[in-house]
Amino acid sequence: MNQVQYIINLTSIPTKSIENTLQLLHEGATVPFISRYRKEATNGLDEVQITAIRDFSKKFDELIARQQTIINAIEEQDKLTAELKSKIEDCFDAALLEDLYLPFKQKRQTKGDKAKKLGLEPLAKMIMAQRGGDPFQMAERFVKGEVVDEEMALSGANDIIAEWINENASSRARLRQMFQRKAIIHAKLVKGKEELAEKYRDYFDFTEALHKCASHRFLALYRAEREGLLSLKAQPEQEEALEFLERFYVKGNDACSELVKTATKDAYKRLLAPSLENEVLQEAKEKADLAAIKVFSTNLKQLLLAPPLGSKRILAIDPGFRTGCKVVCLDEAGNLLTNTTIFPHPPQNDSKAAQAKLAQLVQAYKIEAIAIGDGTAGRETEYIVKKTHFDRDLTVFSVREDGASIYSASAIARKEFPDYDVTVRGAVSIGRRLMDPLAELVKIDPKSVGVGQYQHEVNQTFLKNALDDVIVSSVNAVGVDVNTASPYLLSYVSGLGPTLAENIIAYRTEKGRIESRNDLKNVKRMGDKAFEQAAGFLRIRDGENPLDNSALHPETYKFVQLMAKRLKIELSDLIGNEAVIKEIKAADYPEIDSFTFEDLIKELKKPGRDPRKTAKVLEFDASIRTINDLRVGMILPGIVTNVTAFGAFVNIGIKENGLIHKSQLADVYVENPADFIQLHEHIDVQVLEVDPDRKRVGLKKII
Repeated sequence: MNQVQYIINLTSIPTKSIENTLQLLHEGATVPFISRYRKEATNGLDEVQITAIRDFSKKFDELIARQQTIINAIEEQDKLTAELKSKIEDCFDAALLEDLYLPFKQKRQTKGDKAKKLGLEPLAKMIMAQRGGDPFQMAERFVKGEVVDEEMALSGANDIIAEWINENASSRARLRQMFQRKAIIHAKLVKGKEELAEKYRDYFDFTEALHKCASHRFLALYRAEREGLLSLKAQPEQEEALEFLERFYVKGNDACSELVKTATKDAYKRLLAPSLENEVLQEAKEKADLAAIKVFSTNLKQLLLAPPLGSKRILAIDPGFRTGCKVVCLDEAGNLLTNTTIFPHPPQNDSKAAQAKLAQLVQAYKIEAIAIGDGTAGRETEYIVKKTHFDRDLTVFSVREDGASIYSASAIARKEFPDYDVTVRGAVSIGRRLMDPLAELVKIDPKSVGVGQYQHEVNQTFLKNALDDVIVSSVNAVGVDVNTASPYLLSYVSGLGPTLAENIIAYRTEKGRIESRNDLKNVKRMGDKAFEQAAGFLRIRDGENPLDNSALHPETYKFVQLMAKRLKIELSDLIGNEAVIKEIKAADYPEIDSFTFEDLIKELKKPGRDPRKTAKVLEFDASIRTINDLRVGMILPGIVTNVTAFGAFVNIGIKENGLIHKSQLADVYVENPADFIQLHEHIDVQVLEVDPDRKRVGLKKII
């Protein structure tokens, strides 16, 4: 099987699309570049499909490398036959590949190895043949040296047979299927851990078919086991497993068959069951990891692409009680203008001075909007701000502050604001998030932004790779203003990375404003390939060429210029002129492929359009301040803060987020909550349950 066929089997993507995508990846093209600017080569594959081709290509290479490692290892033992080599080279299932290698794998001396050294392998073969006869009589001639009697000889033969059964690739594969289909996961409380394990009370004596165990439930069980609070087992019914093995190995009903039956039972309990149990639990863990990572990735993308307010003068507040509220004022570019602290809450309760200070700052710095962090004291601060009299109309936004503290203490924050403490940096982050969530959130570890599900339990390499893909996809979907972007935002642009990002910053610092995409070719280490990959995603606002502020790639400019020439109008008069653009027909431009033509027309109509929506304010119910104000049956506005496999969490204006279980999201069965609700969505909910002691609120989405 070659690489292309391997990927076809896993994706059903057409051969030519796979071949062309692999070629582009091999040439150094990025996923965003291929999906946006090479549609004619891939026949319109999207980022998800291209990423799958990339990842399966890597997996194929890993399997080929493992095959060769196994072949070399067996060859060194002088045990490699042509048949075995062919089996290994034809095997592209990682588990089955390891089954083939198992009999030859170097391991600590086993009971079977010891028995073989005592010369008992011929006895084991005689018993395994099950051709009648008395096993004790067979064993007599093996009683010599360290083998003191017939029972010892037969025990050694049993150990050898058990290992043969364990290492048989065929029966092992079929038994593995039974484990995959029929394993039951059992969770039990570890004795003496009742108090520590209270939050896992639902799992103190838990049983469920492993293949039906939801990802979030399995990860909860996995976490509890890691914490030493629960013990886990996952096996099919033992009788059924033994019955299968006996059908496979026990060929008669004589004395030798009884010994084989005993060896079969020993092989299962001592070798096969523990090994396959570990396998299916690992498979379940990987499946749960992928599900959790998918949920996290979906949420992260929605968070990164949250509506921006845009370039406005912002007053941002990081609320607090005892230590006060940190206040900063930012200009249109997010630069810090001033900072102060107000104390409107207990114990100081100096709300009048706080309001006077806020009014003064708004007037002095021509503030256009106010951002308030949604953490501790957020709602109380919002109440005071909205009662303050300003000299102009201002919109007040509640802004998620998850991760702001992580940013404020980071090396990035220290580099940006070396002369300010963490409280000032945190407030700046809140304000900048309102202006442009994407530009600010790329500076923060995605695991800290509060939209994950058991993110610390999943495979961290897989998680990082998936989240990196999400960030890259989001940044390139929006595009980046090359003259204002931070090096951290630029580093995620297709083809750049940290070094070229820093070089762009250095270039614009030295030369001043970048006026055209062509200027980027003068940036240190900006080669042809990097420019090709990055150019279409970098924006030059008010530059020399209006096309530089669009998603059109420079390689297509010639087509647009040709269109303008044939229409006998200036380029500037063509861009955004929908009436004229409607007259442009694909048939008149056979030199342009259909995918590129469609993208050109779409972009010319609305060049440089930000794909994100516009920021909106959610007004919480003013009568609801704490969980004690809630009553069952209330209808309240809320904003979705996290979507999980089991439902969605909603901010309804109190400290505790309410949970909409997936069964309360719609009037139909909900398999995947993300199909029915999105992060940042403004919705109305009904209160179903209030538990102040456990700080839990149950909600229903109003449809």
